[in-house]
Amino acid sequence: MIFTYVWAGWEGIAHDSRVLKEIASNPTFGFRFPPPGKYYLCDAAYTNTRGFLAPYRNTRYWLADFRRRRALTKEERFNHAHAQLRNVIERAYGVLKARFPILKQMAPYPFPVQRDVVIACFAVHNFIRKYNIQDELFMGFEEITMATPNVQGGGSESIEWGSEGVEYMTTLRNQIANQLFSSASS
Repeated sequence: MIFTYVWAGWEGIAHDSRVLKEIASNPTFGFRFPPPGKYYLCDAAYTNTRGFLAPYRNTRYWLADFRRRRALTKEERFNHAHAQLRNVIERAYGVLKARFPILKQMAPYPFPVQRDVVIACFAVHNFIRKYNIQDELFMGFEEITMATPNVQGGGSESIEWGSEGVEYMTTLRNQIANQLFSSASS
């Protein structure tokens, strides 16, 4: 439940995938790509491309949907596992927003101050988590069975937004889905 990269300072409204493309394409921003063979989980709004693993679109995804009926297809099985992992990310944001209500309704400070407030909130959040400070918010949002992976940054290679990167990640996603489906069937 530690944030590995924070970009604060985009004025106005922009889609998350547009912000990611902008940050990833500019090496001066210091975005840490996952090392080869690793990837970030992202939601369906992002491109499923090398280094970024999105769920299958137009397939059940939300955990509540699987409480009523178990996953039937390999795509549903994959999306269910993906949603369980992304739940850790959502819980990290839950802790952050519960601890720092200012993030929900930013005070009318000048823009540079607002940006610094956001960065400071993330830094304090990570400090508390990293140094195992006994914290009621983390304990309340944490499941004992979940492990927090230590994400190491990769090089400064660029994201393959083209068809080759999409094809690579689509093949990987299908391989994972097939493995999940066959292990569930056995």
